[in-house]
Amino acid sequence: MGGDIALWMLLLLIVLILTGTHIGIALAVCSGLGVWLMLGSFEAAVSILGNTAYEAVRKDVFAVIPLFVLMGDFISRSGAAADLYRICDRYLRRVPGRLAIATIAGNTVFAAVTGVSIAAAAAFSRIAYPEMMRVGYKQTFALGAVAGSACLGMLIPPSVLLIVWAILTEMSVGALFIAGVIPGIVLAALFSGYVIFAAIRNPQIAPAFEEPLVPLTRDELRSELIGGIGILLLILLVIGGIWTGIFTPTEAAGFGAIGALGIGIAKGMRGKEIIEAIFQAGRTTAPIMFLLITAQMYSRLLALGGAVNFIQGLFIGAGFEPWMLIALMMLIWIILGMLIDSVSIILLTVPIFAPIAMTLGMDPLAFAIFGILVIEAGLLTPPFGLLVYTVRGAVTDKTATLGKIFAGSTPYFILILVAALIVLWLPGLATWLPNYMF
Repeated sequence: MGGDIALWMLLLLIVLILTGTHIGIALAVCSGLGVWLMLGSFEAAVSILGNTAYEAVRKDVFAVIPLFVLMGDFISRSGAAADLYRICDRYLRRVPGRLAIATIAGNTVFAAVTGVSIAAAAAFSRIAYPEMMRVGYKQTFALGAVAGSACLGMLIPPSVLLIVWAILTEMSVGALFIAGVIPGIVLAALFSGYVIFAAIRNPQIAPAFEEPLVPLTRDELRSELIGGIGILLLILLVIGGIWTGIFTPTEAAGFGAIGALGIGIAKGMRGKEIIEAIFQAGRTTAPIMFLLITAQMYSRLLALGGAVNFIQGLFIGAGFEPWMLIALMMLIWIILGMLIDSVSIILLTVPIFAPIAMTLGMDPLAFAIFGILVIEAGLLTPPFGLLVYTVRGAVTDKTATLGKIFAGSTPYFILILVAALIVLWLPGLATWLPNYMF
């Protein structure tokens, strides 16, 4: 009976989302109604769900998200992204499609201090896109490089998606962070390989150009040193601290936010900018925290109703092969990516998919990275395409239409799925570092 109620609540949840109900409200309503129907007592349902929400917010790991988002906001507003881009451009002068490669390289490093892709997409839309257009890059190619490479922020630690996944599955945040390092580098290499191949095959989309190296002024050199070296030191502090066991992820997030504030002050941030960064971090994290609390209530509903075992029995009873189940998960993630944001996708599906994957013998870390990659591809799929809309809003060029951004992002969407399949085929890419370090 409990499994049937949980499935009906899952159906109601889908209907509410499709009719435009906020995902957090839909999760809370379905959780409350489902537990009430299972227990037959409204007071008992309120008590159980209230305790679930209270225990959720008491977890130290919940502090990781706002601190890492704050760290990213400090870095984003400090102008360090522009420093990174200029440094990458200077050292990649002889590489075909160098400005697009510099965008990918800058995003790879920038991702290690932001935790979210939106900040990277907004920053490089204003920095890299005008430069590529100035030297004659094809517009769709330039827009695709900005939007596509911004996806790296959702995989390379510290990633908000990895933190959310860890909270829902009660996995180690530190282990998941380390698991994302090698697949993140592989994905950046795939992006770079595509850009170089495309630029060599059709030089018109990314024409070569030579500009004389102008010596940097003292102020420019100081700015780049603070921005570039500061970010590298911040990465060593945060990721290195977790890697070596000096910090827990929560402590690393706190030190990271302090370090990012120091970089911001050194780059000229003052009271107003600092306050704005703090407010923006709050606006970003508040909806995520609400979603996580309601997701814990949703997980309690699934647990009380035995929904995971019920659904697992349905799949196994249907005679699906393991590869068919994985393909079905991929399809569901891609379809959901066209409709809702990545955090909501994780909240809806991971409590069901993760246990099923474990019964198939998949390593939890490898499955997590595989899932993040597939969900990450949804950031580029129409009609939702969060990163596509971010780039469109950040670019002042009115000819940069959504259609052009979606078209330019398509190769990156495909490459993300290729990277996901590589991790599925070679799970050691995700598991080797965590197993070695932990």
